[in-house]
Amino acid sequence: MPPDSIERIGIDESGKGDYFGPLVVAAVFVDATTQDELALMAVRDSKKISDGRILELAPDIKTICPHSVIVIGPQKYNELYAKIRNLNRLLAWGHAKALETLLERVSCARAISDQFGDERLILNALQAKGRTIVLEQRTKAESDLAVAAASIVARAEFLMRLKRLSEDVGTALPKGASPAVELAGRIVVKKHGEPRLASVAKLHFKTTKAVLGTSVG
Repeated sequence: MPPDSIERIGIDESGKGDYFGPLVVAAVFVDATTQDELALMAVRDSKKISDGRILELAPDIKTICPHSVIVIGPQKYNELYAKIRNLNRLLAWGHAKALETLLERVSCARAISDQFGDERLILNALQAKGRTIVLEQRTKAESDLAVAAASIVARAEFLMRLKRLSEDVGTALPKGASPAVELAGRIVVKKHGEPRLASVAKLHFKTTKAVLGTSVG
């Protein structure tokens, strides 16, 4: 394998399935040197690593690898979703933005991301900015070190932002979408009023109906 074929950008997102907190997209550039370093750090898919370890690893990854992180906070997310009304298009927008930002700092011909929808959505968004790149979308893309590194960077940012939002509203905002999440949502509404929910949660989730009591099921 020629050395230049190792160079790639991995992209991954965090927060897509979490009711509370932002949607975060990270892009990480990896070359032959940093690939070895990431392997030494035992970098792997963030879903297989504890939150504590993710928060330890992310600063090290960011130190050795050029990267970009795009954070779409709940308020902005809700505004964008109301316009776009499609999660894949919103994700594509975030992926394109992360790639575009990183391509301003590094020159790279290849990017890898998880399979989530129509890759043309990302490529069109990039082409509008005059960027061309070969984008590989794969299922289980996190098995690639560059994507795994991006997944850790994105998750760490998500966890830090979720903690900050929890402190803002004075109640712990759990990850995911579960009965505990619904309860936290009801507490936020009770303490701060219904409008405040839009500043911490992704309102298009079914969870919102459960939180506001507008649905039986």
